Amino acid sequence: MPSQPSQTVEDYLKQILALQGEGEATVGDLARHLRVTPGTVTTMIKRLAEQKLVTSKRYGGIRLTAKGERLALAVLRRHRLIETFLVQTLGFDWSEVHDEAERLEHAMSDRLLDRIDEFLGRPDVDPHGDPIPTAKGALADRRLIPLGACRPGMRTRIGRILDQDASFLRFVEESGLKPGEPITIESTDANADALVVTAPTGRRVTLSTRAASKILVER
Repeated sequence: MPSQPSQTVEDYLKQILALQGEGEATVGDLARHLRVTPGTVTTMIKRLAEQKLVTSKRYGGIRLTAKGERLALAVLRRHRLIETFLVQTLGFDWSEVHDEAERLEHAMSDRLLDRIDEFLGRPDVDPHGDPIPTAKGALADRRLIPLGACRPGMRTRIGRILDQDASFLRFVEESGLKPGEPITIESTDANADALVVTAPTGRRVTLSTRAASKILVER
């Protein structure tokens, strides 16, 4: 039976998977996100390449192999199902589950995870709207767009919150902009760097362009 990847290996694979969504991961990107030195990243990438989990160009990017992507998606599945379980079953606030899931994702067996998945009703997304990979590693494409790309008068629904920072999540919740909530785009002003939406409560919420880029909505 193959050995279970270490926590460090799983952390690297999951972070590379996240960065691949924006292109290719680099040594600098990984060092910044994982809070280690570039030299530490370079050493680990060599190990991962020897295990055929990543490919790396001398002066280019780092990408997961098919094997590495399967392992990364398995970690991501554990993380997002744990977050969902903590919120829906144990009553945790959605702004505090990320760190808990980071710790638990490396210790949970596939058998226990499948029981949790079944108990939750096989959810497609976690509390932040992030898609949950299936047991086979399939990741649904929900075709969401940034809130900032919407035009005034458009009615849509919040689909996903990209920023897991606790303070930002609390702001989103207080503003009535959690995933699943319907909103109307009232106005956009590039000069003022502002976008105004109406939440379900009727409250008007003003967002900066940066804040709006962290919120995805349905087409």
